[in-house]
Amino acid sequence: MGKNQHVVPHAGGWAVRGAGNERATSVHPTQSEAIGAARDIARNQQSELLIHGRNGQIRERDSFGGDPFPPRG
Repeated sequence: MGKNQHVVPHAGGWAVRGAGNERATSVHPTQSEAIGAARDIARNQQSELLIHGRNGQIRERDSFGGDPFPPRG
């Protein structure tokens, strides 16, 4: 399982940053572009995507990893 990917506010736009990384993986002018890029990385790494709002708080999350408790039926 890879690092969780965070979409965070960045000077002049939005950044994709791996959990624990100081530097951004990529920077995008819009949040939706950053979410698309982060979603691709999270899918490839089977990790979690966390989307932050302008205030820095997590507003949405999506998991692409192996869920130990998948829903039944």
